[in-house]
Amino acid sequence: MSQIDSLPPLREVIAEHGLRAKKELGQNFLLDLNLTARIARSAGDLTGVTVIEVGPGPGGLTRALLAAGAKRVIAIERDDRTLPALAQISQAYPGRLEVISADALEVDYRALAEGRTRIVANLPYNIATPLLTGWLSQEPWPAWFESLTLMFQREVAERIVARPGDKAYGRLGVLAGWRGDARIAMNLDRNAFTPPPKVTSSVVHIVPKPVEADVPVRALEEVTRHAFGQRRKMIRQSLKGLGVKLDALFAAVGLKGEERAETLPVSTYIAMAREVARLRG
Repeated sequence: MSQIDSLPPLREVIAEHGLRAKKELGQNFLLDLNLTARIARSAGDLTGVTVIEVGPGPGGLTRALLAAGAKRVIAIERDDRTLPALAQISQAYPGRLEVISADALEVDYRALAEGRTRIVANLPYNIATPLLTGWLSQEPWPAWFESLTLMFQREVAERIVARPGDKAYGRLGVLAGWRGDARIAMNLDRNAFTPPPKVTSSVVHIVPKPVEADVPVRALEEVTRHAFGQRRKMIRQSLKGLGVKLDALFAAVGLKGEERAETLPVSTYIAMAREVARLRG
């Protein structure tokens, strides 16, 4: 399958509109419509679903999402050069594509949700992590989205899905493991992109799960930042900056203080966040 609709191949679209991926925008265009179709499929059955896409670029994934049956795609794009190409897609799929010209970091995504909503995106690499942490740490929870299907650099993807004891386990693994079930859905060779990035890319699929409502998110972020900021040290050393009595903290959560950050399960970080908030009153 080289084409998924009646629109021109993406290379022709890019040539027609004189598009060039901008490094400062974190852009790498994915031109293979077979691959964009696979990404769309990894988000599950899109029938009746509103999809929010960030950084559509020339619209390869946008087309795949629409062709896969998404009820509506809301695309967030700050690069005005791509708008004519996206307008062509909108004409081919009447009433199903809305393009919002905006900075993805400043959008109120919850306000865009319409019925069953999922986020599917080949994220610009320079804003991928802050977008993910923003979606996973928002309140109130449970999430307004059914799932996240997002492309990251392979190294970041491994951090998201990492478990205690894994070399890549850290703050992202704790946050994603707390609020979702995360897995790597597929890997993409760097040569699939124009221009080719320096690293392999991976698509991560995250399904949010219900969690306890009394976990202080900001305290959790602070605990994990200190713990993994000095991950080679015992947590008694790395958590000194929290400004609470560590003996009381460790006693409450069943730790000796000799453990290292990468060995502790998500549940322990949750317990520490609760206790830090309590100790601070």
